Parts: sequence; structure tokens; C-alpha cells
Amino acid sequence: MEPLRWIGTTVLCVRRYNKLVMIGDGQVTLGSTRYKTDAKKVRKLSGNVICGFAGGAADALTLVDRLETQIEKYPNQTLRACVNVAKAWRTEKYLKHLNASIIVADRTNLVELDGTGNVMEVTDGIIGIGSGGIFALAAARALVGATELDAEEVAKRAMGIAADLCIHTNRNWTTEVLSWEGPPQQ
Repeated sequence: MEPLRWIGTTVLCVRRYNKLVMIGDGQVTLGSTRYKTDAKKVRKLSGNVICGFAGGAADALTLVDRLETQIEKYPNQTLRACVNVAKAWRTEKYLKHLNASIIVADRTNLVELDGTGNVMEVTDGIIGIGSGGIFALAAARALVGATELDAEEVAKRAMGIAADLCIHTNRNWTTEVLSWEGPPQQ
């Protein structure tokens, strides 16, 4: 018999028209059992930075704490903070085996960090992680390409599609929003 594994997270981030929205579902699955339905996988950090995570909660929260320390140390340098966390993740013995993936976003940066040391900066304004992440990402890209919906509406509709397709994704969402003034950006 295969050991039970913790699975199930969908986090999506969409930046469009001077608005950034990160949305995460609340489901945690242990094997084939829906273990928890109201987990909070998205949070606002200092300096107008939003973070979402997939993977082991304790592992992810350890990384989020590290990230917040770096953001406070290097305000308005989100990418630098992410690179510093990724370096530590790969080189520090107690961080090396953390099983998580995190999305970090502010008004100009959209980055995914993973345990292999990757710091992937996204340039199209859309990223998804977790078991339903690819469904949410595909739906969001289609909506952005075919509609004039704002970031929040794109994110909600895309998460609904992911929830319809991924058995590890529910409709109990946590949403964080950043918006700013200026000429609208795609």
C-alpha cells in the first residue's frame, strides 16, 4: 500500500490593468480524503508584496518567513529578496529539504521559487502553482486573450474552472488584491 501524501493546492496570480490579484483555494487533501477545506495559502507581506504557496504548509511558511525578512531588509527589491531566499533554500542544510513552491508578486515582479533553486520571473502577468495550477493558468491565459475582464474577474473565473477540473481544488478561496494609479497596463 502506498503511503498517504498531502496534496492539493491551487494558487493563481494575475496582473492586469494596474491590478494584481492572487487567489488560492482552501483544500488540503490527505490521500483520497478531503482533510481541510479552509486553509489560507495566500497572504499579504510587508511592502505591498503578496505571497502564495503550495506544498507542505510548515515548509512553505518557513520560506515565507525567510522571504518577509529579506523583503524588510531590501524594501522595493522583491526580486533580490527572492534570489536571496532561493540561495538559502539551496545551500542551508535545514532549508534544503523543504517541500514547497511559492509565488511572490508586487506591482512589477511576478516570481515563482521552488526547492530546486529556480527563481522564475514571469513576464506575461499570469502564474499558477499546485495541483490545479496548470488548469487555472490555462484558463486565465485564455480569458486574458479573449476578454477585457480585470485581473480579479479573470482570477475568479479561472479558479472556478480549475475547481471544476481538479479534484484537489475547492471554491473556498482566499484573495489578496493590490491596485495602483497610473496609465492602464496590460
